[in-house]
Amino acid sequence: MSHWDIARCTLKGMTATKPSPTTEDRRQRKARQTRDALATAARDLILERGSAATTVEAIAERADVTRRTFSRHFAGKEEAALDFVRRDGDRINALLRSRPAEEPPLLAYRRAVRDWLTDREDPAWHVRPRMRRLLALADTEPGLFAAYQRIRVDAQEESIRIVAARLGSDDARDVRPAAVVDAAAGVLIAALRLWARGGEQDSGAADLAALVERAYDALTSEAAAATPDSTTTEE
Repeated sequence: MSHWDIARCTLKGMTATKPSPTTEDRRQRKARQTRDALATAARDLILERGSAATTVEAIAERADVTRRTFSRHFAGKEEAALDFVRRDGDRINALLRSRPAEEPPLLAYRRAVRDWLTDREDPAWHVRPRMRRLLALADTEPGLFAAYQRIRVDAQEESIRIVAARLGSDDARDVRPAAVVDAAAGVLIAALRLWARGGEQDSGAADLAALVERAYDALTSEAAAATPDSTTTEE
């Protein structure tokens, strides 16, 4: 057999063993299920025992996987417990991308948040059972707070890139994308913190959606009041 024949056989073998799209989909689905199981175990254990008493080993055992598998998905227990924050941040950004191009960026962000919170078919993770307690804990527990801030910053950086693309600008030189996103996301975070501190007595999604709308109304009202009157001379 010539060298060319050997090369052709080798390439044929490589092609034959290439994973099919169905195999890849199955692997991705399995990875998603494992990640979800770890995130659920981390949330449950931290709410049951507290963050300090929860170990990565205990989370892996609850999810029925190895410690090594945990490390392939998450950097630490706090990141695992707050994975729902990252997922909701991704959803908000996906909705922001789909807003009409003619919408002003601040309004587009506000409506993306509204659509996220009012989706009844796939409810926001933030308003699902026990998430409110975890958000309240993240506001007081240093490790969870630090993880929450990292996840928040990642989501906002992506939002800034989306807004810059909408404006046709360079976010490294144009202050507008960051100013809009920091203001819009700041309103959402303020509303979430206030809602999380309210305990378990309220129904959840409807209360949060209404609170967020009031917070955005407050921002736009205050921003309008802070705009210098062109007819007024500053002293």
